[in-house]
Amino acid sequence: MSRAQSTTGTVTLHVENIGGIRETTVELGPGVTALAGRNATNRTSLLQSIMAALGSDRASLKGDADEGSVTLTVGDQTYTRTLKRRGSTVVTEGDPYLEDATLADLFAFLLESNEARQAVARGDDLRELIMRPIDTEAIQEEIRELEQEKREIDNEISSLDSLDGRLPELEQKRTSLKEKIEEKRAELEEKEQEIEEADANVEQTRDDRDELENRLDDLKQARSDLEDVRYDIDAEAESIDALETERDELTTEREDIPEEIDGADEIEAQISDLRDQMQRLDSSVNELQTVIQFNEDMLEGTSADVAAALRDGTDSGSVTDALVESDTVVCWTCGTEVETSQIEETVDRLRSLRREKLDQRNDLRDQIDDLESERDELEQLHRRRGRLDDRLQSIDEELDRRRERRESLKQKREDLTNRVESLESEVEELESRDYGDILERHREANELEFEIGRLENELESVNSEMESVESRLDDRDDLEARREEIADELADLRTRIERIESEAIEEFNTHMETVLDILDYDNLDRIWIERTEQTVREGRRKVQKSVFDMHIIRSTDDGTTYEDTIDHLSESEREVTGLVFALAGYLVHDVHETVPFILLDSLEAIDSGRIAQLVDYISEYAEYTVAALLPEDASALDDQYERVREI
Repeated sequence: MSRAQSTTGTVTLHVENIGGIRETTVELGPGVTALAGRNATNRTSLLQSIMAALGSDRASLKGDADEGSVTLTVGDQTYTRTLKRRGSTVVTEGDPYLEDATLADLFAFLLESNEARQAVARGDDLRELIMRPIDTEAIQEEIRELEQEKREIDNEISSLDSLDGRLPELEQKRTSLKEKIEEKRAELEEKEQEIEEADANVEQTRDDRDELENRLDDLKQARSDLEDVRYDIDAEAESIDALETERDELTTEREDIPEEIDGADEIEAQISDLRDQMQRLDSSVNELQTVIQFNEDMLEGTSADVAAALRDGTDSGSVTDALVESDTVVCWTCGTEVETSQIEETVDRLRSLRREKLDQRNDLRDQIDDLESERDELEQLHRRRGRLDDRLQSIDEELDRRRERRESLKQKREDLTNRVESLESEVEELESRDYGDILERHREANELEFEIGRLENELESVNSEMESVESRLDDRDDLEARREEIADELADLRTRIERIESEAIEEFNTHMETVLDILDYDNLDRIWIERTEQTVREGRRKVQKSVFDMHIIRSTDDGTTYEDTIDHLSESEREVTGLVFALAGYLVHDVHETVPFILLDSLEAIDSGRIAQLVDYISEYAEYTVAALLPEDASALDDQYERVREI
């Protein structure tokens, strides 16, 4: 994920046209750096610049610029990113510190828009966020590979089971062949004895007899060669039939797959577009929540700064008193007097609008799930088509080779047939001479030798097949042992994801408890995550899937504890809960081992003392902790920590 390099030491950051920054250069030492300043002083823009240099795509280009850049210098290494406007979009280029910033975006870059913080504030299922850095897909792929191997072993063992019955048949055939060979040898020995006796009693031309014997030897060899060629032709025919059958099956399967499998790029573009829409909706929801919370605070009279600004300069009472004593109030946006109910109606409409946008976001999430399922199906189909095409091409090439060899064998068979016929004619002509029974006996002896040779070849083939069967049967114990191993591995893998989820939740709960103890909130006793099984949509199907629910335990003034939900928390409590969750993710996934920075922003919901405790704690893990803080919050940090007051 990252460069294998220590970053200890001062780093230099040069920024041009990022966020609200025109151009600046900042040096950051190891440890804690506080970006101290009021709002709209480019603190968040500087954090986004660091994110961009590290590899995140969540930095924005300055509104009036067509190109921006950020350079991060670490020792003798320099990492750069450029942002360029392309029509209505902004593209990023360069060589960042991280090859993949997914983990950092989730749990190290903790700005207000951080996905982990926002997911908690919205009350989303947290499983996807917690498990995203864990490669569970690799486990699923391993399960699929083991299942395929087990099917192959099952088929092999089933084939071996059928071979058990083949051995007795082969043994019987071998015994029969041996008996026939012995019989033929006995006949041949008897025939040779007759020939010897005939040779002693019959005078004939030695040259004619030698010629006949030579022709008989040639005929024996030609017949043997012809038998071998016929066997080879039959073997080639069987192989061709098997290949053609396989090709027909694969062709049928291939015809079910369209020639053009397009749409993956278009689907990916749709997914990207939908994600952009979802991000814009998230921003709108956050902005609406801020506006709603501000107006609620004003209606309740809890915003002291604005109330002071709206006073008329007399001591006639506070805005809070005016709200209590009157049905009208001075509008804090335009300064005119309006009815309180009118403002409340406006706030209600804003709440309705926020709910509508949340519903739109959930619809977009469902569309993305459907598109991702469709994309995966297309990719799987494309891979299958490629494998089928490769195999079909291999079969066609093999068929061409075998057909060519079969034709060659047929020509050889024809030549040998002609050769046998010619030799038979010559032998017949020689036998027609008055050599008596001696020639017939030589011919019969020659045929017996040929038959013995054929039987010995067949016996050799049977012996070879028996050796092959016995060898394969010897492998059965190993195959059965491997099948048992695979069954154990599959059982382990199928429960591993559940164990990983349980262990991840346990670690999250432990770290959230630690962080919450540091913050020491009286009204938040405990925050914990529970894993449950629910029926959920996965593309077009409904499946059983684990869901991670967050529980919040609170207590009343009299010590009574009760469970609450995110929806019932105040704005500040939601911010704190989201931050606690994100920091737990930083610790659980050991983000500090690959990401040297942790960035903190929008901590106004936490008081100065708690911010200082939180920064002290998290700085023990991160090489560089950079926090955007208000001046009064920054003053609570240790004096040894570095401050950046101008950007």
